Amino acid sequence: MPDSLLLEVADFDVDVLTGIYSEETGKPQPLRISMAARMRPIESYAPDTPLSASKNYMDLKFAASEALPPGVHFKLIEAVADHICETLFLQDSRIEAITVKIIKLAISENGEKIGITLTRERR
Repeated sequence: MPDSLLLEVADFDVDVLTGIYSEETGKPQPLRISMAARMRPIESYAPDTPLSASKNYMDLKFAASEALPPGVHFKLIEAVADHICETLFLQDSRIEAITVKIIKLAISENGEKIGITLTRERR
């Protein structure tokens, strides 16, 4: 099995226009997003290895916030996850796969974590 590197951002909260019910539409919903981007690592990382040998994990955060189109309503959180995946694939050809986990915070009544996990491989 080849080596792999997972870049991760976990439990990032962002408000997104999403939902299918009337009480959800027209206002942003709080989502908790975690992401992992898999890429092939270089052979070894020395103390002075430059960032260009990896990927800036802030790019993951950007894909789940500022890269989401303003004013666009995503009916399904699956569509939000898909947009995040596509953004990251476009950002960096070295990314082999992405996993996005989204929890809808507004529908939790007793601390449940209700949501989806989408994993996409580069096509």
